[in-house]
This record gives sequence, structure tokens and C-alpha cells, in this order.
Amino acid sequence: MSETPEKSLIQSLFRRGPWEVAATIFIAAGVLMLLQPFALVLYTYSFITTLIGVVMFIVVSKFPE
Repeated sequence: MSETPEKSLIQSLFRRGPWEVAATIFIAAGVLMLLQPFALVLYTYSFITTLIGVVMFIVVSKFPE
């Protein structure tokens, strides 16, 4: 049974590896934003950035390898 090109495209877009890396970058960026002493606006949005990264990581962990 062969896969349709549309299904293989969807599967290639939603692979776990690259999305986990993106989520990890979001988490790291949020932590760095929290720890920097220069810009108040970065500190203000640090929690939401970290939260987006954590939620993204939880969702992405359900994706296929």
C-alpha cells in the first residue's frame, strides 16, 4: 500500500525533531529574556514566551518520529 503524496507531505511537515528544536529555542529565549537586565519589554514578555515554548513542546511530543 503506497502513501499518497499529500499524506507524506503532511507527515514530513509534522515530524517531531525540528519542532522539538523550535520549542526548545522558545523556552531558552524566554529564560534568557527573563534573566537579562537591560530591556523591561523583554522581561515583560519572558513568561509568555517560555509558556508558549513549554506548551509547544508538550504538543510536539505527541508527533510521530
